[in-house]
Amino acid sequence: MSTTVTGGTSLTQQRNLVTEIPGPRSHEKLARKKQYVADGVGTTLPVFVEAAGGGVMIDADGNTLIDLGSGIAVTTVGNAAASVVSRVQDQVAAFTHTCFMITPYDGYVDVAVALAELTPGDHAKKSALFNSGAEAVENAVKIARVATGKDAVAVFDHAYHGRTNLTMAMTAKNMPYKNGFGPFAGEVYRVPMSYPFRETAGIKGEDAARRAIEQLDKQVGAMNLACLVIEPILGEGGFVVPADGFLPALAAWCRDNEVLFVADEIQSGFCRTGDWFACDHEGVVPDLITTAKGIAGGLPLAAVTGRAELMDAVHAGGLGGTYGGNPVACAAALGAIEEMRAHDLPARARAIEAIIRRRLEAIAADHPVIGDIRGRGAMMAIELVTPGTLDPDAARAGAVAAYCHSQGVVVLTCGTWGNVFRFLPPLSIGDDLLEEAFDVVAEAFVATA
Repeated sequence: MSTTVTGGTSLTQQRNLVTEIPGPRSHEKLARKKQYVADGVGTTLPVFVEAAGGGVMIDADGNTLIDLGSGIAVTTVGNAAASVVSRVQDQVAAFTHTCFMITPYDGYVDVAVALAELTPGDHAKKSALFNSGAEAVENAVKIARVATGKDAVAVFDHAYHGRTNLTMAMTAKNMPYKNGFGPFAGEVYRVPMSYPFRETAGIKGEDAARRAIEQLDKQVGAMNLACLVIEPILGEGGFVVPADGFLPALAAWCRDNEVLFVADEIQSGFCRTGDWFACDHEGVVPDLITTAKGIAGGLPLAAVTGRAELMDAVHAGGLGGTYGGNPVACAAALGAIEEMRAHDLPARARAIEAIIRRRLEAIAADHPVIGDIRGRGAMMAIELVTPGTLDPDAARAGAVAAYCHSQGVVVLTCGTWGNVFRFLPPLSIGDDLLEEAFDVVAEAFVATA
């Protein structure tokens, strides 16, 4: 039986299946979902969860599943971390809402202080808090436009930035995120990403950056460009890790041309990649950084943090929202950050990477459909292709995922072609449970060969 790395759950950390997946009670609940929830709200694994913590989830039929998804990188500290639970309980008992724009409270300011301390760079910083990653990205663009007096926004191939109108325009993938929802916001320009696995010429990071910059110079012009927005490691686009030198070269060009460098760390931030933020790996200091997902232990919270003079460029009342920086979510964030610091979760993410990489390399040795193993920390991925080619094999990815789900392991696919597995275990997962999960992943590749 595995133990959890962080405290806060009494659930047995062991996979245990007592019915098929999904079981009869989940099927009953799915019928109710079908009747009352819009079909556009999809479901990856149709089981209804009744308890979760550490690295497991328990469904309505009593099955215990291993979680390799963390609710898409949200439950980094687990689903019921002790500091999160206690701080949330205290805050709920005190008050649930006032609207920070009406009557402020310490929790919001405390989160801003923590963000100033933890995000890259030692310059003076300020933050504004929101509800979701998409809101954070949209507000980062608003801030950049006001601060620079320019309109255009640069984004990258394979990017994902959200589901609002502007962030859909910034997102690369059509289906399911954009199809039928246009027309989209204008003045958004897309340039090539550094994608080492698919760079047939083995282009270096600096050269890939030069390629993107030349396109921006020709098609937009730095004098019109407010900001360049990039995920330091792509999320939905396939966990693509750009070649070394790519991000620093882009940041330097932005600095030299009065273009704001905006790091979208919504999926990669808060210890997920083995650093507090993915930008830390190469010492890149963004002008603005957007965060969400892992920030608050599962409660909805997001932030834009940036250079104080940029954040202050917006007129009073120009940033905010009724629920932005909700006191309960802020309490959860402070609890999550406490857990991250107390348990050195960046180091834990690096230890998880060592286990996952070892297991994936062993699987890949027997299954040439795995064309690439990539990622950092507890943000790892494999890309499946027809062996010897770069042709995506989404069908095999779907079959492997289905097998894992049937055996009680929650896995997620992603990528422009749907052929990438992303592994995002909570950093609270124990080593034994992680090894057991990858036993199932290995079985899945054999079963679907």
